[in-house]
Amino acid sequence: MPPRIRLRPRAMRVLNSPSQPSLQYTYASLATATTPAAPVDQTIRSIPPILRYPPTQPPSHKPPEVRKTQLHRQYQSLLRSSPLMLIFQHNNIKAVQWMGIRRELSAALAKVDAERSAAGQETFAEEIKFQVIQTGIFASALRVVEFFHPEESTLDHVPHPTDPATPTSAKIPNTKNTPEDVRFTHGLSRRAHEAASNKKLKVELEPLLSGPLAVLTFPSVSPQHLKAALSILAPSLDFPAPKRKVIPSYHEPEVQGGLQNLMLLGARIEGKVFDQEGTRWVGGIAGGIDGLRAQLVHVLQGAGASLAGALEGASRSLYFAIEGRRMDMEEKEKGGKVE
Repeated sequence: MPPRIRLRPRAMRVLNSPSQPSLQYTYASLATATTPAAPVDQTIRSIPPILRYPPTQPPSHKPPEVRKTQLHRQYQSLLRSSPLMLIFQHNNIKAVQWMGIRRELSAALAKVDAERSAAGQETFAEEIKFQVIQTGIFASALRVVEFFHPEESTLDHVPHPTDPATPTSAKIPNTKNTPEDVRFTHGLSRRAHEAASNKKLKVELEPLLSGPLAVLTFPSVSPQHLKAALSILAPSLDFPAPKRKVIPSYHEPEVQGGLQNLMLLGARIEGKVFDQEGTRWVGGIAGGIDGLRAQLVHVLQGAGASLAGALEGASRSLYFAIEGRRMDMEEKEKGGKVE
């Protein structure tokens, strides 16, 4: 005898309820349902390819989650966005001393910003940063910035008509998720690492990259801000330190103790290396960039005036020579007629 299947009363009520559709009606509705047609755009254009990696984090030569890799990328951005950079060597400076030095530096730069704001010029004292760097990683990032040029490396890729015109990292087809792919040309790629590893290429700033270092970065070349920074961090005869009566906090033991262990090595200005004297010369430009432009205009005007005077003198001497010769010939002709 086959086993009996007992149904609970609640299940029987659900199946026999008039409000619930019957199974036959449900199956019929499913059989008669139609799928809507695809949009016309999908039939004309192909679907963009799926990203194999995030557009903001392509595969790198070193693991991206490591702190050294992040510092390497940060230093590359710092070098590319800082046309003016001062390099200092520090030795056993305590945290309290760093706080005092940064405080006095910020106050001096704020005064320069107040003067420039009154004159209607641009202010950027808040964007000037003084930070300690990892020397080895900074030297490697500097080699990448100096010797690796992504615009030249991308010339190896010839565009194909089938390449999708999407502003994503998947616009180069057939890329791999490994850093060995030569199509990746960012600062942490394998090609950038190979360009920086070429020991035959020398960096002008390499002799200064030794020991514990700190950099002061400027978003723009401003001799006025540079002069204020040198008077605080590396005072000299041309850039004297503020007096005790004017700024008494500058002469506190914490600040002076830290400045004694801080030494200016040089600067990197517009990609060129300057020593201490060259750095102080840039900071001593009267009037800042506007003063330098005025000096350049004055030199060009003087050169133009001297050139015009030389050309005018040559033409004038030629005119006098021709006029003297004409008068001489006229006198000879008159003398011959009288005889």
